[in-house]
Amino acid sequence: MATLKINQKSKAVSSCLALAKQVRHFPSSNMWLDYDEEADVLYISLKRPQRATRTVDLDEKGVLLHLSG
Repeated sequence: MATLKINQKSKAVSSCLALAKQVRHFPSSNMWLDYDEEADVLYISLKRPQRATRTVDLDEKGVLLHLSG
């Protein structure tokens, strides 16, 4: 498990809460969440997860959108 300092934990919790508030606006009634602890990556799939064929970088903070099809 990744070890975070207190300030980093606070920022991580704030970011997760902000994300959780946005989830209700997602255009899907089903969602799959997968967390890769080693890479510290959260995957959110609005359709059954499948291999991505294209990736779009959404911001400088490491938010990527993986698209299939």
